[in-house]
Amino acid sequence: MNTPKDARQYAPATQRNREAILEILLQVLPASGTILEVASGTGEHSVFFAPHLAPRKWLPSDQNPQLRASITAWAEECSADNLYLPRELDASMPVWPVEKDASLDSPIVAIVNINMIHISPWSACLGLMAGAGRILPPGGILYLYGPYKQGGEHTAPSNASFDQSLQAQNPEWGVRNLEDVIAAANNQKLQLQATYQMPANNLSVVFKRS
Repeated sequence: MNTPKDARQYAPATQRNREAILEILLQVLPASGTILEVASGTGEHSVFFAPHLAPRKWLPSDQNPQLRASITAWAEECSADNLYLPRELDASMPVWPVEKDASLDSPIVAIVNINMIHISPWSACLGLMAGAGRILPPGGILYLYGPYKQGGEHTAPSNASFDQSLQAQNPEWGVRNLEDVIAAANNQKLQLQATYQMPANNLSVVFKRS
């Protein structure tokens, strides 16, 4: 039988970007409440952020059961008392299970989404915006991290190469145009607050629920 430790997966980019992302999260997140991470992946971000962001609660989620097992295994190593066990969540679904989750100690006041919208169909981005529009209270924060085109153009040759590799894997994937993402957010009463230049030609993009 596998031990929980065996379930841990590793994403090298996490080690490279987690400090820079945390710096922004500390600036933009509400001071208390539950932070829902959509598409938590391996769980390495969750276990790094949770202790630094207390007293906020961190709620990881992913649609992939193997990744949820990885998140759980990392959480057992971390043992932060403000870190929930992961929930199943597919961003493209019209209703998210967390919307009816009575086990949360405090309401969801922010949503964090790292490196998802380019590695998923556009419907996942639209679903993310719709979910944030439904769940977040006025003043609630949606934080996105990843590469973006601006004005239809890539901001770096490495992003153009990355985009090509993504579309070769799945034609529905690809680096998104920032203006399209902002428009999708505006349709759900999410207003752009700021963009931050991040390592490796990525952006942090912060929206607030109006």
